Amino acid sequence: MNKENISGAKVIGANGAGRIEATFARLREQGAAGLVTFTTAGDPDPDTSYDILKAVVRGGADIVELGMPFSDPMADGPIIEAAGHRALKGGIRLTQILEMVQRFRRDDDATPVILMGYFNPIYHYGVETFCRDAVAAGVDGLIIVDLPPEEDAELRIPAVHAGLRLIRLATPTTDEARMPAVLDHASGFVYYVAVAGITGTKSSVAEEVGKSVAALKAETDLPVAVGFGIKTPEQAAALAQVGDAVVVGSAIVQIVADNIDEDGRAKPGIADKVEQFVSSLAGAVRRARRAQETA
Repeated sequence: MNKENISGAKVIGANGAGRIEATFARLREQGAAGLVTFTTAGDPDPDTSYDILKAVVRGGADIVELGMPFSDPMADGPIIEAAGHRALKGGIRLTQILEMVQRFRRDDDATPVILMGYFNPIYHYGVETFCRDAVAAGVDGLIIVDLPPEEDAELRIPAVHAGLRLIRLATPTTDEARMPAVLDHASGFVYYVAVAGITGTKSSVAEEVGKSVAALKAETDLPVAVGFGIKTPEQAAALAQVGDAVVVGSAIVQIVADNIDEDGRAKPGIADKVEQFVSSLAGAVRRARRAQETA
């Protein structure tokens, strides 16, 4: 599909903003925390990547993040960096990622899809064109990790006009002086980085982030999703008690890495294994909130 075709496509169902808000409203009504999953688009190949996208939703993901591979992923840990290189080696491009989302939307018009990555590929695609194409394909929001809020107007303004949510990152090192800049113009939800550093290299503990999340929620009405370093259902359950959602990425991407052969081809059953793991995460997150309410 070329850019002209994507730009002219009809937006299916709710607009990009609506799916995110509707999902968190549903979770609040259920008294539940949400599960956000991250996978790398095109890893280990486009077809398998699409199967994995479908699998995480079957497993219970409330929101899905698709990583946009980039050749210089400075904020990624080794697991996600390797996944990006596999995807780029397989020829994945932004147009193919948007086609994947558009294909996903044929069967699922409810699950929010967030694209996560770096500004450089969007800049070269053309910022305004990308934002229009993303919404037309069915994308709901963007997380751009190398674009600080003080300098994101070049993307934020076209994104807002197109109907996308631009999701901001807050970290343990975000102090009181900088927090207003982070929250100003934030939309969709706030992504709280549970541990400092690159993704997938440390474990998160609820006691270490609970106070920070509470302080953040006192400054914004947006939901707060907690991520980085969550590798097990037990860790996900612990953070589900302090955040509105938990984000799991590297642990899922590692399952993909563990299920490809020496030539980089997917082994049979890879999507099923991802689905089983996501199901264990989703179950733990749901049980954690119920246990908290009955405690």
